Amino acid sequence: MPETLGFIGLGNMGAPIAANLLQAGYSLRVYNRTAAKAAPHTAKGATLAASAAEVAQPGGIVITMLADDRALDEACRPSGSFVERLGPGGIHLSLSTISPVTARHLAEHHAKHQVNYVASPVFGRPEAAAAKRLWICTSGPAAAKQKVHAIQSAIGQGIFDFGEEVGAANVVKLCGNFLVAASIEMLAEMLTLAEKNGVPMKAVAEMIGKLSPLHSGYATQIAEQRFSPAGFRLTLGLKDINLILATAASSTTPMPLASMLHDRWVSAVAKGRGDLDWSASSLGVLEDAGLAVRKAAG
Repeated sequence: MPETLGFIGLGNMGAPIAANLLQAGYSLRVYNRTAAKAAPHTAKGATLAASAAEVAQPGGIVITMLADDRALDEACRPSGSFVERLGPGGIHLSLSTISPVTARHLAEHHAKHQVNYVASPVFGRPEAAAAKRLWICTSGPAAAKQKVHAIQSAIGQGIFDFGEEVGAANVVKLCGNFLVAASIEMLAEMLTLAEKNGVPMKAVAEMIGKLSPLHSGYATQIAEQRFSPAGFRLTLGLKDINLILATAASSTTPMPLASMLHDRWVSAVAKGRGDLDWSASSLGVLEDAGLAVRKAAG
């Protein structure tokens, strides 16, 4: 019988991941700042913990899916945190997209309590999480990764192992998110070019769906100006672009396109679009070209 796992963070991504672990037969002790979000999981047998620390069992495994570096740091570092409760032999499996620097600092903190930190950021939107179709990057101690392999397999369709340097998986995740953000800008520009020259965006988006299935979803969203509900909020996209630029700066890597994307995303947030899907950054391309933005889209 699979063991009991701790799970912290039942947001858009965490909720379907936790549900899949329950379905796979794991027992869960869950915590979320908004306790009501745990109701679907407790109805299926999960136990609701009163605090993040209480999800941990000595020597056990805790999984986190939190929004950003600060939220993860605040869960890990306080006296009496779940890290301390895990203690010797414990494992923290972190699914969050964070800075590789933060991952390394957290691994050092965990080591003081003889807890292994395994970075395991995921590629995929909530619908992919629900369908167990996530792609998982991982890095950290080999023995700890072996122990969590079955957990990772229960929530995803494939695992990419980037070695024992704990920050490596987060570097790769940021690289992937840069690719997606750049693709959104590219799609927005090409669809706007078509529209300005008398070719309907939707017709071009349909063609893109046939030629490049990878881009199909975002092309359709942009053409239809359909950005709610958000699969990935624009404010979180800006957070990741900031992490990309910080990682580039720390390694003396010029990324002029990332700098341009940063300005595009900042402009979108300034216009009140932060809670829309991050593909709503495309509205700035329309505005620059003098095309109309539907009121509901902004």
